[in-house]
Amino acid sequence: MNQSNPLKLIPSVDKLLSSAAFQKTVRAYGHTRTSKSIREYLSSLRADVQQNHSHPIPSAEDIAAAITISLGSIDRRSLRPVLNLTGTVLHTNLGRAALPASALRAIALTASGNTNLEFDLPKGKRGDRDDHVEKLLCELTGAEAITVVNNNAAAVLICLNTFAFGKEVCISRGELVEIGGSFRIPEVMEKSGCTLRELGATNRTHLKDYANAVNEHTGLLMKVHTSNYEIRGFTQEVSYEEVAALAKERDVPFLADLGSGTLIDLEHYGLKHEPTVQEVLKAGTDVVTFSGDKLLGGPQSGIIAGRKELIEQIKNNPLKRALRVDKLTLAALSEVLKLYKHPEALTQELPTIRHLARKPEEIKSIAEAVLPAFIKSAGDKATVSVIPSASQIGSGALPLDQLPSFSIRIKPASERDAELQQLTSAFREMSVPVVGRLNDGALLFDLRTLDECALLIDQLEHFSWP
Repeated sequence: MNQSNPLKLIPSVDKLLSSAAFQKTVRAYGHTRTSKSIREYLSSLRADVQQNHSHPIPSAEDIAAAITISLGSIDRRSLRPVLNLTGTVLHTNLGRAALPASALRAIALTASGNTNLEFDLPKGKRGDRDDHVEKLLCELTGAEAITVVNNNAAAVLICLNTFAFGKEVCISRGELVEIGGSFRIPEVMEKSGCTLRELGATNRTHLKDYANAVNEHTGLLMKVHTSNYEIRGFTQEVSYEEVAALAKERDVPFLADLGSGTLIDLEHYGLKHEPTVQEVLKAGTDVVTFSGDKLLGGPQSGIIAGRKELIEQIKNNPLKRALRVDKLTLAALSEVLKLYKHPEALTQELPTIRHLARKPEEIKSIAEAVLPAFIKSAGDKATVSVIPSASQIGSGALPLDQLPSFSIRIKPASERDAELQQLTSAFREMSVPVVGRLNDGALLFDLRTLDECALLIDQLEHFSWP
């Protein structure tokens, strides 16, 4: 080794590019990108060697391997499919509702070229993008008209701004919800230009509280369905019918935010009853807002349904253009809504409903089918078993409801927490990352939402346990 000047041992860019070690890298990523990466690597290496003359000089093969990994990580898609085995069906951080096959086909077809997004083909003039889903939604909900924005928070925001800008909005204290990400009803009201008028107490609100609050400054009466928490015990809530009657008597619009929102009675699937959009509109509510990507099982969107003249006011609000949805969302939403015309087939066609309705015995069968692959892959590094567990709906819906399920439980041979964290991380680094949850010193994979058994088994065959 040249002890006097170890920098001379560092190969040049040209030498590395022409070496056999780099030929595959050059073919995969191109001469320009590879050259740039080599220069950056060598620059860092020279700095290290200058600080420490005994710093090892890697071989061309080692340099090529490091650069190939670096370029591969850059090229890897940031947004990637994952296997959601957390036990939370509608996991906000994992993209909420999985779309049905018909919606995926519609997205691909719509994305491939131009469409009649805002063009009325029969009339040959400009159209309304809401037209692509309005008829379906009105048929399913009983609403006179609808409009769609990019999520339910936007739906609430534009409704408040349209009907109550510079005015008061009357709402029960027990309904001042936070849905996560610092989205709070009082703050949304402030941003929309409204003034909050709190009614009643946290646990009890009466009709007289609404009646006494209405004055010449009132722009809107509002109810928010507390879909992500429950108040129990000594409680009192005013019904939609009662608020609707008062709103009509005082000539003030009545807005109901259902949050998750559902078009079907969830009791059919063994879940607790959630007020449906149809029920709330039938009660006399003027405008209802709800999410498209939660219990509905569609793409991210906020749906606003209600009286035609009020929906038209929303559409004429300049905010509507800023909050509108694109052609891909409408294509997917339309296909999801079509499925609701045949509710008897939802458990087969719509992933969200299929996963929510999945029976424990079916989930246990799935768990037993993948268990041998887990056991074989783990060897003596972990104990693997099938255990009863509990899933949840997620995204704030029915927060106290536990869905009986089954999970793969992986207990590392080592009791150290570091080993468990490494194992969890390794599963997240799979080609299709597998995301579970930690519980009592073990990694749990809840199988309620697993449809890709073959994919999981195949990945386990090539999995390197830490």
